[in-house]
Amino acid sequence: MGNLAKELGKKIRQARKAKGLSQDVFALICQVDRSYMGRIERGEVNITVEKLYQIAQSLECGPAELLPKKI
Repeated sequence: MGNLAKELGKKIRQARKAKGLSQDVFALICQVDRSYMGRIERGEVNITVEKLYQIAQSLECGPAELLPKKI
């Protein structure tokens, strides 16, 4: 995957950890499989805009906050 997916995944992981959530619990909140959440955080998959909004809502932030500034 490209740098964008990897940087987005890093930002999602940082935000999740800042909330004190395990990957398992966060995956349940987002209604995705834990292994899929791991692939998102490692930047191995490109997520849809809909999924980005769902993740942002689960993190109580805006989707733009998760997007990397530069790639």
